[in-house]
Amino acid sequence: MPDQIPSFPEGWYFVASRKEILKKKLIEKIWMGEKIVAWCDDKERICVADAFCPHLGADLGPELGGVVRDGCLVCPFHGFEFDVSGKCVSTPFAPPPKTARLKLFETRDINGIIFAWWGIDGRPPKWSLPEYPEVEGKWSELAFQTIRFPGHPQETTENSVDLAHLRYVHGYDNVYRIEPLVIDGTYLRSSFNFVRIQDVAGIKIKFDVSAKANIYGFGFSNVMIHEKSIDMHINFYVLATPVDGKEIDMVLASQVKQIRKPKRMIVGLRFLPLNLRTSLMNRFILLMQRKDVMDDVHIWKNKRYVSQPRLCKSDGEIGRYRRYCKQFYS
Repeated sequence: MPDQIPSFPEGWYFVASRKEILKKKLIEKIWMGEKIVAWCDDKERICVADAFCPHLGADLGPELGGVVRDGCLVCPFHGFEFDVSGKCVSTPFAPPPKTARLKLFETRDINGIIFAWWGIDGRPPKWSLPEYPEVEGKWSELAFQTIRFPGHPQETTENSVDLAHLRYVHGYDNVYRIEPLVIDGTYLRSSFNFVRIQDVAGIKIKFDVSAKANIYGFGFSNVMIHEKSIDMHINFYVLATPVDGKEIDMVLASQVKQIRKPKRMIVGLRFLPLNLRTSLMNRFILLMQRKDVMDDVHIWKNKRYVSQPRLCKSDGEIGRYRRYCKQFYS
């Protein structure tokens, strides 16, 4: 692999939350070097498409007059209407041309998070994302934060196997693997434990954490976290998506399982109602994760990719990870 990594690895990448699309009706963004739109029809079926009308090339985004009407995307230039299959179903002045179709991106909805497939040379999906498993108990609503910076999703995902940086950059203690690294085709699982000390309301609290990162390519990383001293379960997503070949959007999404009988209470939460306690814990977790990511961002945005790193024994499975990465390029 050359010293300059190709900007757009093949895979599934974050577009938006289902909730955001339902609320805004129509969104537009730069995604994988392309301008795309996403909307839903009256049956809440999601469509992700190229943002330009196949008629005469008008921008279909909401800022330039694109709207969703009766479940169809309406072009602001000549009023061509497209359904979620990409087909032109109506024009104001003539029968819709049969060849007028939007360029669509295949989508997946994982726990209310919408992903779309980006294939090299436009090829269809070569692998799929996992079905979201049913989980016991009641969980908080997903909370999202987005951080944009110069970087590459291969470099950010590499942190999942780089346990040494957890100690050196983030100051975690007692970091160790709890099972060997698993690589099965496009799936990678990295499981480890660590201890972190966090200041909460001026009091230093020790967290004893077990984490299992389930990774499918560079755009989907789901980390199941168990904080053992409280018995708190966290469902955490780290979703890196190239924007324009230079910057990426790092989307952090988390939810916390309700803790009815915590082993240990966090300062100030003892007297709060259960739902509010869970929501506040989720915000606290997201702030902690954002801080960790920002520590990494300072390094990511200033580093250079080294195709043949001079590794040492403490670098663990970085070599195996680099071999895993090759399958996502042409």
